[in-house]
Amino acid sequence: MPINAELKLEPAPTNGSEPRQRTHVIVFGNEKGGTGKTTTAMHIAVAIARAGRKVFAIDLDGRQRSFARYIENRVAFSERTGRNLPTPEVEVIERSKGARSEADADEGARLNDCLTRAREKADFIVIDTPGNDTTLSRLGHAAADTLVTPLNDSFLDFDLLAKFDPDTLTIKGPSLYAEFVWDCRKRRLMTHRANIDWVVMRNRVPSAEMRNKRRVATAVEQLSTRIGCRVASGFSDRVIFRELFPMGLTMLDLPIRGLAMPLTMSHVAARQEVRELLAMLHLPGLEKPSTGG
Repeated sequence: MPINAELKLEPAPTNGSEPRQRTHVIVFGNEKGGTGKTTTAMHIAVAIARAGRKVFAIDLDGRQRSFARYIENRVAFSERTGRNLPTPEVEVIERSKGARSEADADEGARLNDCLTRAREKADFIVIDTPGNDTTLSRLGHAAADTLVTPLNDSFLDFDLLAKFDPDTLTIKGPSLYAEFVWDCRKRRLMTHRANIDWVVMRNRVPSAEMRNKRRVATAVEQLSTRIGCRVASGFSDRVIFRELFPMGLTMLDLPIRGLAMPLTMSHVAARQEVRELLAMLHLPGLEKPSTGG
């Protein structure tokens, strides 16, 4: 599906004599649902906010609105408990109705307007994309300085990135999503800007050592050299990540006095996973991030 709308890629304006760091855009994208995009996006957005940076969140999935609802839950929890939790401002870009060409142009214009306003106030913009191929998803990817692709630790998800021999794991070529990212990179380079830093994140990795786990790890490492991405370890498969959504909390917010959710060793390990992912992203000004606990 071609992009019929143009996305303006402009540096953030500066106010006053001190030039502000250009706003860095982090996009969480994958054309498959259920890979943990929203959970990861929320944890990284809050981690950046806890490091003292201004964060603006954009949800491009106007139907499910999971990212926006996560942040709305956080605002409600803060108001209900009187706690001052670092919280990004969020905006949802709804899909347009009507003729496709007109809808594409309208969606592009509204996303451009949102990005322009976000760059005026934020150091980082975190974008969560839908788990399918839409114009808004493509425009969001094209805006990325850093693209994070969470990938469940299975060959079912790996198939979205590459065609491979099931016996030898030899990579035969890129698959749908890898070709899509390559197209976004080409479009970005045509605007004379730096390339997209693409990070494929192995997510929901089982704690037990398994043959399939080793095979997936080997395949992803081999693929990284073919498609030009970096590989990062994501979050282990822990129930706690799903329990935090209704309250809008992240692992970095725990422990909270009065909340019946004591900090266990498993929680400590999960917090460390968040910190390690943030460090792996190599975000400007956050080379040694402080996430407040």
